[in-house]
Amino acid sequence: QVQLVESGGGLVQAGGSLRLSCAASGSTLRLVAMAWHRQAPGKQREFVALITGDGTTIYADSVKGRFTISRDNTKNTVFLQMNSLKPEDTAVYYCKTSPLGRDYWGQGTQVTVSS
Repeated sequence: QVQLVESGGGLVQAGGSLRLSCAASGSTLRLVAMAWHRQAPGKQREFVALITGDGTTIYADSVKGRFTISRDNTKNTVFLQMNSLKPEDTAVYYCKTSPLGRDYWGQGTQVTVSS
C-alpha cells in the first residue's frame, strides 16, 4: 500500500512561483516513476510532469520551461517547482505513482494564480 501526501499549494499572483511536494509512504519508490497531474474546474485531469527512477523527466508542452520536477529518493519525496505561473495554471495538483501497474493518487493541493 502506498500513501501520497501533497503540500505546498496556495494563492499566488501571476508571474510568481510555488513549490509543491509529494511525500510517499508505505513503500520504497526510488525506482518507480512519479508524476504530477492537475485538474482545473470543469476540465479533465491532465498530465503535467513525470520523473523516472533514474531521473529522466517529461513535461507537458504547456509547462515546459516553467516547471521543474525533481525527486529526493532518500526522503521518498517528489517536488514540482513552478515558476512564471499563469492564471491558467490554476488547478488542483495531484501526485501519482504506479508501482507494479497499480495507480496511487494523493488527495491533491490547490494552486490558485490570480491575474
